[in-house]
Amino acid sequence: MRQIYSRLTGRRPIILDESARLISSVLLPLVEKAGKCHILFEVRSRNLSRQPGEICFPGGRVEKGDDPDPLVTALRETTEELGISNGDIEVIGPLDILASPLGTLIYPYVGKIKTPDIRPNPREVEELFLVPVDFFLTNPPYTTLVEVGTRYQPDFPLHKVPPIYKEGWQVRTSYPMYFYEYDKYFIWGLTGIILFNFLAVCWPDHPVLKMPPRKWKGDNQNVEVKNE
Repeated sequence: MRQIYSRLTGRRPIILDESARLISSVLLPLVEKAGKCHILFEVRSRNLSRQPGEICFPGGRVEKGDDPDPLVTALRETTEELGISNGDIEVIGPLDILASPLGTLIYPYVGKIKTPDIRPNPREVEELFLVPVDFFLTNPPYTTLVEVGTRYQPDFPLHKVPPIYKEGWQVRTSYPMYFYEYDKYFIWGLTGIILFNFLAVCWPDHPVLKMPPRKWKGDNQNVEVKNE
């Protein structure tokens, strides 16, 4: 018992099996244009090995030992990707931490970009685009469920555990994904989840966020209201 007390008393917990997770941080950037608030999105370079051509927020992996907290990561990656300085960003506050069933842990923050002089890094960013916040407060997201499965390797003795655990892939859980279509842009995945969390945190009682989920009906069958 003495050993247990000495090791646990006052201990600060860490993330279990942290090495198996991708821990990252992102900034949801706000830009004022023509008196309206917009959200800035990136289209990742198609030359990148990971998620080329996908829509995202600026951010990246938290470098353990180098970054004292995830906000430092978000600011560093944003300045590198947008070609701006820390002084060009006004940090407003954090959103909720996203623990994805896919093994990703993301710390999202919201910040205002105070300079119009944005020069994206072409090695990482193919394109930038703005979407008015009003668009998301007029058009509820489409939703779907993403299923997550497990499969045990041949070296695991399945005969030792209850028969509900079988060979091959089995669906274990599912989680909601929110997605939007704006002009030619399809906003989905973890970016869509973080975006919806931003809206829910900032406008918790907005009627659009309380509407029944929309289901995708196929191309050319979904009507949305654009707010320019």
